[in-house]
Amino acid sequence: MNIIEIKNLKKYFGNTKAVDDISFSVKEGELFAFLGLNGAGKSTTINILVGVLKRDSGDCFVNNLSVDEISKILPHIGIVFQSSVLDKNLSVYDNLRYRAMLYGMNKKEFEINLEYFLDKLDLRQILKKQLDKLSGGQKRKVDVVRALLHKPKILILDEPTTGLDPKTRKLVWDMINEFRKTTNLTVLLTTHYMEEASVADNVVIIDGGKIVAEGSPLELKNKFANDFIKAYKYSKDIFTILNKANIPYQKNKNCLQIKFKNTNAAKNFLVENTSLFEDIEIVKGSMDDVFLTVTGKKLKENV
Repeated sequence: MNIIEIKNLKKYFGNTKAVDDISFSVKEGELFAFLGLNGAGKSTTINILVGVLKRDSGDCFVNNLSVDEISKILPHIGIVFQSSVLDKNLSVYDNLRYRAMLYGMNKKEFEINLEYFLDKLDLRQILKKQLDKLSGGQKRKVDVVRALLHKPKILILDEPTTGLDPKTRKLVWDMINEFRKTTNLTVLLTTHYMEEASVADNVVIIDGGKIVAEGSPLELKNKFANDFIKAYKYSKDIFTILNKANIPYQKNKNCLQIKFKNTNAAKNFLVENTSLFEDIEIVKGSMDDVFLTVTGKKLKENV
């Protein structure tokens, strides 16, 4: 079942085509990654989905409801924006309590739901602290809790872990993934971190307001990225074979990296030349490679 459907969506700002006739769907319970450089159209699309912006044309459905009925949709959505929407002058507890009240939660329900997150995200000891006194990572964790307190059907994460240290990023994702398993939560993610996109169920890459690639990470890697043999111990005779077959390679201090179109080509080469290698590994192309191939740009350059 599709919980989000976007059909021929357009949004222009003067001569700028922020979103230019895009269509995609998100299945219930899946982790869906939406990739693109800043200004590619990701945030514009999300803002239309949650009623912040009006579309110029096209259709958008969330939980089988048109975004024209946004008041019925919002109670089922949790959103973590790029910038925090919490009150810096209030304590963590008061921030979360007031947000819960906006969703019609009584104090007992709020306390029960809050308890689930306190130890998982290491928040218990900062509940009474003023938000403005917290570190960036602590604030981000509070933002995630704020978005999940009412147990939404859909969680929208707009660059949720930018600036977080690896430990905090893992803590946040472990909690979100557990929440997905227990509640069938759907996650719509925009991110600059390819390791986050690489574990998504499906990925859409947007560039200049248009979708330029979509599919599972494996499908995208197989279609747009090369695989490599990394050889750490090998016979020098290999260079004669590589040059004769015109196979691209790069030799550096630590290893010899040989480029192939796909895994099968790499595997077949190894089978035919086993005696020339002692220590090797086959490395699949990355989502960074996919992004560079389909857009001609490096995602990290725009971070």
